[in-house]
Amino acid sequence: MSLKDRVAVTGVGETAYVRAPGSGKTPIALQLEAALNAAADAGLSPRDIDGLIPFAIGPMVAEDFITNFGISDLNFSALTPLGGASAVAAVQCASAAISAGLCKHVLISLGRNGYSGARITNRIAQMAQFRIVGEFEVPIGAVAPAQYYAPMARLHMERFGTTSRQLAEIAVTMRRHALLNGNAVMKEPMTIEDHQNSRMISDPLRMFDCSLESDGAACVILSAADIAKDMRKPPVYVMGVGEGHPESPSAVSQRSDLLALGTAKAARKAFAMADVTPADIDVAEIYDCFTYIVLRQLEELGFCAAGEGGAFVAAGNIGLTGRLPVNTHGGLLSQAHVGGMNHIVELARQLRGEAGKAQVKDAEIGLVTGFGDMCDGTVAIMRRG
Repeated sequence: MSLKDRVAVTGVGETAYVRAPGSGKTPIALQLEAALNAAADAGLSPRDIDGLIPFAIGPMVAEDFITNFGISDLNFSALTPLGGASAVAAVQCASAAISAGLCKHVLISLGRNGYSGARITNRIAQMAQFRIVGEFEVPIGAVAPAQYYAPMARLHMERFGTTSRQLAEIAVTMRRHALLNGNAVMKEPMTIEDHQNSRMISDPLRMFDCSLESDGAACVILSAADIAKDMRKPPVYVMGVGEGHPESPSAVSQRSDLLALGTAKAARKAFAMADVTPADIDVAEIYDCFTYIVLRQLEELGFCAAGEGGAFVAAGNIGLTGRLPVNTHGGLLSQAHVGGMNHIVELARQLRGEAGKAQVKDAEIGLVTGFGDMCDGTVAIMRRG
């Protein structure tokens, strides 16, 4: 059974995104705020929500919402603990549950106090998939994601001639898009030279190759297609979804091919289900934990061939007027790090025509990815109603 066009995004909501110590809001409080905004956007009350997929770094379960949000009859709940691939994986999970008739409206939420709360090296220790990291990577000194991806970026450079200035094109483009977004953390322009002069974090990744630490939450509501067409906002239909994981072993340091991600596997499934090709995509929100990961996903998604990602971005293809506008909200690199849920929110707004100054003209079909720290990949393809 195909999930194509059986569900639609009907509501989206966000909090303000901030980088400030002591915001005073827990991930649960942030998610409740974003969830209320999403419900209002959809024209629903909390009591209408009968499915739930929450996510936070550390434990968060359905009962947190049942107790605090006012959900009276929850028919379905799940967790998709794939790190940065979780949000898009939740779209697949919710689509399957709604298509099976288990529920009608699924709320997917993600929130974190990544700036005012625990910082990255403390947070990742709480995630189940990092047991592998604790055994294989930590003993050789790799304790943060930048250290996992730096060898991949260096290998890509050695194999294909990719340059740091090409990675800088991604960072600069994301910043340019963020400046059009009133709810973005980074508010100052960036140049290629700014990127090149930023301090080295893990060679070849510089500070501006790395995503932000920020506080905030985002939520989306998926509804059954037969209901969605009569709701408050134009529906954004889910055409195809896919999930992919790299070859065993999962540990980055143990793989035979450092460049292989799970994105290619996920993309094949999503494009086949949607019955479209990369040439049909008008806008893409691509998980951007690091600039290199954007570049490599562009290759694995089929927007350019392996090794051509550097030339693709350097040619201006990912800007608002380019062949494939990417991360029109500024992404994790310049809007905020919300685990990629903000990418789904932005895609829905683009396909509704609500993206303001960053609106891509005549956007009809879009793509969003998630990417987990063990190189898990998730892809969803959506269309405007």
